[in-house]
Amino acid sequence: MSQPDNIPNFPVLSQLRFMSVSPAPNTATKLPEKMSRVEIRASASLAGVYALRMFGLFIILPVFTFFAKELPGGDNYTLIGIALGAYGLTQAILQIPFGWLSDRIGRKPVIYLGLVLFALGSFVAAGATDIYWVILGRVIQGAGAISAAVMALAADLTREEHRTKAMAMIGMSIGMVFALSLVIAPLLDQWVGVPGIFVITGCLAILAIGVVHKVVPDPVVSRFHSDTEVTAARFSSVIRDVQLLRLNYGIFALHAVLMALWLSIPLSLRETGLAAADHWKVYFPVMVGSILLIVPAIIYAEKKAQLKRVFIAAIALLLLAQILLAIFNASFWGLVFALLLFFAAFNLLEASLPSLISKIAPVGAKGTAIGIYSSTQFLGAFVGAGLGGYLFQHFGFYALAAMCSGLLILWLVLAVTMQAPAAVRSRMYQVRKMDSDEANGLSRELAALPGVYEALVLANEQVAYLKVDLKGFDEEKVVQLLEGNI
Repeated sequence: MSQPDNIPNFPVLSQLRFMSVSPAPNTATKLPEKMSRVEIRASASLAGVYALRMFGLFIILPVFTFFAKELPGGDNYTLIGIALGAYGLTQAILQIPFGWLSDRIGRKPVIYLGLVLFALGSFVAAGATDIYWVILGRVIQGAGAISAAVMALAADLTREEHRTKAMAMIGMSIGMVFALSLVIAPLLDQWVGVPGIFVITGCLAILAIGVVHKVVPDPVVSRFHSDTEVTAARFSSVIRDVQLLRLNYGIFALHAVLMALWLSIPLSLRETGLAAADHWKVYFPVMVGSILLIVPAIIYAEKKAQLKRVFIAAIALLLLAQILLAIFNASFWGLVFALLLFFAAFNLLEASLPSLISKIAPVGAKGTAIGIYSSTQFLGAFVGAGLGGYLFQHFGFYALAAMCSGLLILWLVLAVTMQAPAAVRSRMYQVRKMDSDEANGLSRELAALPGVYEALVLANEQVAYLKVDLKGFDEEKVVQLLEGNI
């Protein structure tokens, strides 16, 4: 669930406009605005592959607690929480290394490996005879950490000016799958049970292997992309960036709270008298309503450059929703209202955090910031489910609610005290072949132009990355400089 322009986060990704300059030293050509058929096929098929895999992770959330309680060892909520969040631990550990591995052995082999692991984990969980085998299956599922490889392959198969569109397709597919999984999970549970759901997800992973092999094009060349991949050299500086650390804590807390929610909410809804098979009747209108509620806020944040204000308001709303979930724990309509507020805030934050990452991350380190952010997200899912389960087991529902509220209060404090991000947009240009000294000199010249907030030219990628203030930005001068006419 979800991510800056190239993170698969739910549900909205900003559409940045990219232009390109021809590598020829004295000409500049604006490339066609439309994506080619190959680019569309690559983007759509990779979005489908990623969505199928994430569907397998999301779909058990609303029904797993009921299933686990029927297993040997399933009366222990600590183990239930670990089973729910176990995929997040291996995902967080392996996501970046798998991305680096794809640079060495190729994108598709890594994706094949990840999908095989995910299918294997699904079948292990499906055949589980106790909660420990389910945990093992979820650990293996999470080991299929293909997100970095998928993003890198998407970057290989699309031109720079269309890359954001490709990433947006992937991101929105994840959002749709998240909402869909909440609705159909209770229905599937009635038809085939949770073991059957695991079998279905395993089969979908195998299907995805076929899609990657037959439908996804093979890249002519695979190369490193600073805007989508983690750079080892920038890792330490990014992880020490105080502003980015605040955002990383935010995504950690957000997904910790989300996973903890699924330990208690299904039980609370059932205790109000709503049968488990009918829970989709709550989740469907709540998800639709929450998406409709956030659209005006997203438009306001972007158009009026009020991202920080909307961001803080969303965290406050999430905290309020968490408190209401605790207060109305035994009230059906109270739970429905609190869930509506919760998912409205959740979806708005999933949309805001990537935008903030994109604005704050140093130019040339965006891919690194994204990778760390995404890994922290999965780590939050593991900690939230595991720790939440422990508290629920030993201290009860209100201890779980207190943990979630505490995480959100700290996040609110960090958000209020953070620096407002600059109102900048990303631009990317192809540049002619040059050595590193020329690239450094061109970076300085670009940075000195009106409206350019930050500039970096990478000779090895033949790309210029810019952060610009659109109000004062003169793109014609950038093009002239890249043509050698200034």
